Amino acid sequence: MSENLKTIKELADELGVNKQNVQYHIKSLPNKERLKNEKGIILLTIDEQNFIRAKILKISTDKVLADKISTDKVLADKVSTDKVLADKISTDKVLADKVLADKVLADKISTDKENNFLIEKIKIQEEQIRDLKEQRRNGKEQLDIKDSQIAQMQNLLDQQQRLALQDKKLLEEYKAENDRLKVLKMPSQETEFKHLDNQYKDEVNALKEKLENLQEQIKVQKRIEEQEKPRKWWGLWRK
Repeated sequence: MSENLKTIKELADELGVNKQNVQYHIKSLPNKERLKNEKGIILLTIDEQNFIRAKILKISTDKVLADKISTDKVLADKVSTDKVLADKISTDKVLADKVLADKVLADKISTDKENNFLIEKIKIQEEQIRDLKEQRRNGKEQLDIKDSQIAQMQNLLDQQQRLALQDKKLLEEYKAENDRLKVLKMPSQETEFKHLDNQYKDEVNALKEKLENLQEQIKVQKRIEEQEKPRKWWGLWRK
């Protein structure tokens, strides 16, 4: 076989493509007649090889160019995407920083409010503690006064109890002495009582007599007045 002639497989191996790709471009050759070897395998001349090679290389070049363009576009898109992503990340970071700053500020304001509230609460509690101490001090003074009053009352009660015991003792002594005197004076007292009884009866009788005389005088006066009434009426009529 001439070195200038190549089979479809040999040309495909040379160009790094498959046989179907070479066979596809054979259909585009100007001449329709093909050389074949003794086995009936198609042989391609130099011109046919160059034609097919040009077609395949053009396609390959176009593909490479298209791939390059696609790759460049992908890279450009990636760069753009990366830039957008970077911008988004930067924007997100700015927003996150702002949110964080706002949160820190809000937390500080809230903390300040809580601190102020706690300070006011502590002041109120300190005031209450002072009031309680004052009340306790006043209460202690009042308790001391009450204790003193109770002690004084207890002393007075003890004195009253002692005086009551003394009075009871004196009363018992007086009763005993009185009973002794009664025993000694019993006869003379009975005589005196009888004398007083007779004197009382005499006075009562005298009063009764005076009352009877007074009633008699009243009756006489009424009779005189009854007799005087017609005379007065007759004298008035004559006038």
